[in-house]
Amino acid sequence: MKPKPNILFIISDQHRYDCIGTSNKYPVITPNIDRIASEGMWFNNAYTPIPICCPARQSLLCGRRSESFGALWNYDITLPIPALPPSSYTWVKQLKTEGYQNILLGKWHINPDFGPLDFGFDKYIKPRNLPNKNGFFGGESQVGHDETNTWWLAENAIKEIEDSTRNGEEKPWNMMLSFDEPHLPCNTIKEFADLYAIDDIPKWDGFDDTFKDKPYIQRQQLVNWNTEKMSWEDWAPSVRNYYAVITQMDAAIGKVLDKLDELGIADNTIVIYTSDHGDMCGSHKMLDKHYVLYEDVTHVPLVVKYPGVIPKNTKTSAYSVHFLDIAPTILELCGLEKPEGVEFHGRSLMNILKTGGVIPQGWRDEAVTTYNGQQFGLYTQRSIVSHEWKYVWNLTDVDELYNLHDDPGELHNLMPKKLELSEILADLRLRLYNTLCQEDDRLVIYNGRSWIKAQLLEGRKL
Repeated sequence: MKPKPNILFIISDQHRYDCIGTSNKYPVITPNIDRIASEGMWFNNAYTPIPICCPARQSLLCGRRSESFGALWNYDITLPIPALPPSSYTWVKQLKTEGYQNILLGKWHINPDFGPLDFGFDKYIKPRNLPNKNGFFGGESQVGHDETNTWWLAENAIKEIEDSTRNGEEKPWNMMLSFDEPHLPCNTIKEFADLYAIDDIPKWDGFDDTFKDKPYIQRQQLVNWNTEKMSWEDWAPSVRNYYAVITQMDAAIGKVLDKLDELGIADNTIVIYTSDHGDMCGSHKMLDKHYVLYEDVTHVPLVVKYPGVIPKNTKTSAYSVHFLDIAPTILELCGLEKPEGVEFHGRSLMNILKTGGVIPQGWRDEAVTTYNGQQFGLYTQRSIVSHEWKYVWNLTDVDELYNLHDDPGELHNLMPKKLELSEILADLRLRLYNTLCQEDDRLVIYNGRSWIKAQLLEGRKL
């Protein structure tokens, strides 16, 4: 009988989907993440359920939308908010009952009062608290490899993998390697910064935004961050730092992958790479990820490798809401069934993975992402993307409608043409509403608020 597979789950923080070599979009050097993709599958259309760290990561562990259990924004930044309780189901707990050794290295951000061991992990190695001398925009750090968290976490991951496989132990392991990078501030060592010339950093598709016919809060974002007068020449050094720290992280990932090969366990190890959400990093002249549902922050990288099960060097255009789909996918990859009474809002990607990306009949035709405000106040949004169209429902301002085929940078809001596009808009609104209802979004189902339904489905606004 084939032994249970090990799992190496690598998650980064704020890594854009288009800043990986495999995406063929921007010139970011990621040979090791590309290597995972070449030995497995790349998802062209993977989306986060919510582009905020805490609620996204809570969804990852339980496979449900964060709105269904009240986690609307980061619990450590603004008004108090619930977090996933330790009594909740997590796929990590289920793996533990099946004999897995669960290890978390790096960022947590799941619950302010309870730690990883309360959610099914057997061991937790937290990242070091390193000083930042470069401000929000980051810069070169005059340190060596061993003085970065990227390298330090990789070295600890290697040690844990060696310990878990020593003396021919048969107990499988599940390791979550959780990097802080490339979350701002992006402080990178010179070796990786030198790979990129500032003059060779191309503008984001969404940079030259005039914000015509767009929600007021987007223009206010520039004022909040004091970026409204920044040119691309001003932004390029920060984007270079973003590129460089991704490459630095990628090099650390390569060390861990090499260890799997060296120990002869790569063929029985599932490797997943993804990120909780993306980063504006100067697109639309914005910083970080607030009050917007642009592709820059909602569209994420997702690669999955499992030799002998997932065909090599394959890609799929299937829509995945990654943190909702990962829980059922991991269970099926490990030959496990969902426990009775547990509800997932996502679906297993297994049929897509094992067929080399073929989209099964009845698979979702869209991805829905939500946002509930935080940091500077409250501002609620819901979005749906399907093929070339994207609709954003902004409850307290104008809605947004983009044709991603003609306008990949989402510069031109087509809502002023809503009469011409009424059939497309009505279809997107209905599909968005149905998904929110099916996946227990309390904004639309709580107390049957009729004005919410009317505003979304009928566009009832001043």
